[in-house]
Amino acid sequence: MMFSRFHLKPRHGAGLLLALNLLACTDKGSSFTPGPVTPPGPATPVTNEDARAYTDYTDLVWSDEFDGAALDQSKWKYDLGAGGWGNNELQTYTNSTDNAYLSGGNLYIKASRSSSGSITSARILTSGKKDFQYGRIDIRAQVPKGKGIWPAIWMLGSDIGQNPWPKCGEIDIMELRGSKPRELLSTMHFQTAQGTHGQQGTTQLQPADLSDAFHIYSVVRSKDQLRFFLDGQQYYTFGNGGASPNPFNNLFFVILNVAVGGNFDGNPDASTVFPQQMVVDYVRQYQYK
Repeated sequence: MMFSRFHLKPRHGAGLLLALNLLACTDKGSSFTPGPVTPPGPATPVTNEDARAYTDYTDLVWSDEFDGAALDQSKWKYDLGAGGWGNNELQTYTNSTDNAYLSGGNLYIKASRSSSGSITSARILTSGKKDFQYGRIDIRAQVPKGKGIWPAIWMLGSDIGQNPWPKCGEIDIMELRGSKPRELLSTMHFQTAQGTHGQQGTTQLQPADLSDAFHIYSVVRSKDQLRFFLDGQQYYTFGNGGASPNPFNNLFFVILNVAVGGNFDGNPDASTVFPQQMVVDYVRQYQYK
């Protein structure tokens, strides 16, 4: 996609670029004589930075099964507002249980249109609650469809407050143009060496509408590599795409939302049925032991 769902001045509190003022140290005549410098030792490997087979990731280290009566606010928070952060979307994101609620062990994110024509939906994220680095993330979900309906399962760099989009990086695990429900899109957004927006990804045509059933959307993150899977079958591998600096080894948070209209799939038309909802069975992070 040509436009991020995250504006350069994000709404969830990360909109101000923080500048670091480096204070110079001056010699004030100390008699201290520095000793010899010890060369640094080898870097300590980060947990799960090596790439392993999909089935090696068996240690469940974080999850939300959505089994409670209400959204667990120790794990999620809401983005609120209208306009789609630069994408000309039509919905207003709310924290109303009309737009995000739990039922039968599932999370429902519902886009609704009122009799007056106003559209509401929900966007939830783990920012400030849980950051993810290496390992496998699985999201089992059934997505909606319809012209102008835009469900997304994605991630943003947790340092977005210090490194605004696209420098912080964006990992779109699953996006769907509602008018093309057989097409699975996975896209990475980043900053290029020229300081511009770069992107790289894939569009995978499926034998049936993704809206017809639940599917498991997965990304396996290891050092300098991302691998994407649908129902356990790998369909795409990404290195860094020429990102400079490369953000994809950093911490990221998860976002789930259903947008409506805007630049990605256009606006709803007479064929679009409301309400439309994304149903999420679980979000899980696995690591290998």
